[in-house]
Amino acid sequence: MHDLNFFRDHLELFEQMARHRGITLDLEGFRALDRERRELITAAERLKAERNKASEEIARRKKSGQDAAGLIAEMKRVSEEIKQYDEHIAQLDERTREFLLTVPNLPHPSVPVGQGEQDNVEVRRWGAAPKFSFTPRPHWEVGERARILDLPAAVKIAGARFALYVGAGARLERALANFFLDTHTQQHGYTEILPPFAANRASLTGTGHLPKFAADMFHLEGTDLWLTPTAEVQLNNLYRDETIDADALPIKVCAWTACFRSEAGAAGKDTRGIARQHQFQKVELFKFTRPESSYDELELLVRDAEAILQRLGLHHRVIQLCTADLGFASAKTYDLEVWLPSTNGFKEISSCSNCEAFQARRSGIRYKPKGGKSEFVHTLNGSGLAVGRTWMAVVENYQQEDGSIVMPEVLRPYMGIDRIPAPAAAKA
Repeated sequence: MHDLNFFRDHLELFEQMARHRGITLDLEGFRALDRERRELITAAERLKAERNKASEEIARRKKSGQDAAGLIAEMKRVSEEIKQYDEHIAQLDERTREFLLTVPNLPHPSVPVGQGEQDNVEVRRWGAAPKFSFTPRPHWEVGERARILDLPAAVKIAGARFALYVGAGARLERALANFFLDTHTQQHGYTEILPPFAANRASLTGTGHLPKFAADMFHLEGTDLWLTPTAEVQLNNLYRDETIDADALPIKVCAWTACFRSEAGAAGKDTRGIARQHQFQKVELFKFTRPESSYDELELLVRDAEAILQRLGLHHRVIQLCTADLGFASAKTYDLEVWLPSTNGFKEISSCSNCEAFQARRSGIRYKPKGGKSEFVHTLNGSGLAVGRTWMAVVENYQQEDGSIVMPEVLRPYMGIDRIPAPAAAKA
């Protein structure tokens, strides 16, 4: 969320931001709302000054034995008028807050201006696409053939856009999550958190998921809880309404959770396989940093996520998102995209963002430098990685013609095998 005074004083900047993001902001409505609010505040303050002056006069008259009844009656009327003003101002304050909660973050000056994903900029690539002596199959066919993925069973249990892993497929999901967590905690300096898989409205408002993205989430009926769309929510709220010791920064935490998304508006997208699910597992990386170091920390965050793909030997690229493709809370984002042989193209597997002070201001997260006043921290988040999409990438990139799947070397200690065999029936 943006500071009201900053927003009011920089409306042209926000008009430009809206154009570059390809969104509509009712800035004229805000101007009218803000004008009415400020006029009422001025009127209320004038009446309060009048009442204060009258109170002194009433006290003087009473002390000197003069009649103050008329003035007392008048001030009673004034007090009622002030009360009405204050109630109206409180309503306008809430409307102003509700409006500001819908305004996205300002893009960093280094973010390329664009109208959509076609204007995103490739930063670098790593590795090369694998070569096959046969036509590679999509992950759902490889998984079904090896009897490690049972999508019909998932549909029977829960419906479309859910996955059910079997045997070595389930172990592969677990192995990937453990490998991610071990790497980030033992090599990259993150502290592991295991949070609740639900979050309250205050937590989701702090990260920017509410009110704007309510339709994209699952609400637990009759409660203030929502199933988490990403552990970014829980990790950000570790320090909500707190002031962090400056010497503790940067704070680096990570968490494995299930994530739940309604996929509203995703009809027809990735309908086959497990690329777009109502439930998926993810390891999230999160940082609380000083403002002056947050962009250096963003580059390191991307490298931490990228290191996982490199250790798995998966061809990938890093993309910088343009203004129109940025997330609501982000000031700058890099996407990591992994190669999928079945599509002969790349698929997003991680998004790494610097939200600057946007989430911290909504969540009341500050730090206090020695000898200075408290300031909002900068928050950064990124997938390190999405487990299901990494499962897809491993299965597709390491599939063999006989239906078996070779395990990347780093996963073999976790799996206890060097390949997932193809059942004899599948080979026939």
